[in-house]
Amino acid sequence: MAAGSIKVLLADDDPLFLESLQALIDRQPELAVVATANDGLEALELADELEPDAVVVDLHMPLLDGVSTLTRLRQDHPNVCLIVLTGDSDPKLHAAATKAGADAVLEKHEMARGLVDRLAAGRAS
Repeated sequence: MAAGSIKVLLADDDPLFLESLQALIDRQPELAVVATANDGLEALELADELEPDAVVVDLHMPLLDGVSTLTRLRQDHPNVCLIVLTGDSDPKLHAAATKAGADAVLEKHEMARGLVDRLAAGRAS
């Protein structure tokens, strides 16, 4: 990991998507994936342990759903950049994620460019 890199934690229960997302992020010189989580509880544990600069969260995960995970992350890590990356286009779910503390909600089909741009920008002031 390069000095000054933005440390990113990824949380998604789809291993193939997680692998693709990690490869995409790791190709960006200003970003570095520090860990991946397969569920919301693991994401919380890793965030506490690694103190990432940004966490990318899926909304549909086992053990602890994305909205609950966001709520806890925002409470425990108020300055972390929280980005939702979901395949669910339900506007009510997107609003719940924003209310829970997400800085951005992106749908997986639009994610490649939007996610990299948003992560590089860091947490909105």
